[in-house]
Amino acid sequence: MATMADLDDDGQQAEYEPGSGILVVFGRQLKRLREWAGMERPEFGAKTGYSPATIASFEQGRRIPPPAFIDKADEVLGAHGVLKEMKEEVARAQYPAFFRDAARLEAKAVELHVYATQAVPGLMQTEEYARAVFGMMKPPLDEEVIEQRVAARLARQEIFVRRPTPLLSFVIDESVLLRPIGGRDVLQGQLEQILLIGQQKAVELQVMPLGQVENAGLAGPFTLLETKEGRRIAYVEVQNMSRLHTGRDGVRALEHKYGTLRAQALAPKESLAYVEKVLGKT
Repeated sequence: MATMADLDDDGQQAEYEPGSGILVVFGRQLKRLREWAGMERPEFGAKTGYSPATIASFEQGRRIPPPAFIDKADEVLGAHGVLKEMKEEVARAQYPAFFRDAARLEAKAVELHVYATQAVPGLMQTEEYARAVFGMMKPPLDEEVIEQRVAARLARQEIFVRRPTPLLSFVIDESVLLRPIGGRDVLQGQLEQILLIGQQKAVELQVMPLGQVENAGLAGPFTLLETKEGRRIAYVEVQNMSRLHTGRDGVRALEHKYGTLRAQALAPKESLAYVEKVLGKT
């Protein structure tokens, strides 16, 4: 598995999917520990609350085991933390392969700044909005994959209650707030959530007006992160392809662009007032 040390300014992370990588390693360990404990799948499933077929899927690396199962399995099998040690890596398998390194960095960031042009940022999405986004992807995703990705997206929102809370800012193109992804009811709920998040002390929300003559972000969306070690990283994604920029020149260019975008966008108070106005018309 690639680490940040393995990435340069043009680096890409190697992908892994169900049936390979960490899920296969976890599944083999799970099966070995179950057999050492002298348990058949029906007995082990009864003690952990899962069917024998689901246990088989976990052991074969075909399904992603939830954290609660890993904790319970470690306890039932007397694994002394062997399974729990893999919990974070297994959890990352919920995300599309192109997003996994970014998800790990996001979860530990002390600062996070997002410019969004196509849809509401994932960190702000409601369950209904997220499901609509994943549901319209082409080629279509399986229902099980959609539910996994919705759950993973909602889990990322723990960043808003983390302590200490990271500094967060969002610049959202006005078109995003007008686009009725999922329908008017879904959009209304989404706008309400944006307002709630935008009112948090650690969050600054700004709207980029469609009427703004100058817009420094026409090249597309991106995210800036800063780690607790002071390392600054930029993440860019388009058409399910992603890139982590770690070289200082590449990151600095996007930081300059983001600063310009914030200057061009509505001020935070004006932005919240605008979201309220759109909500009133929805």
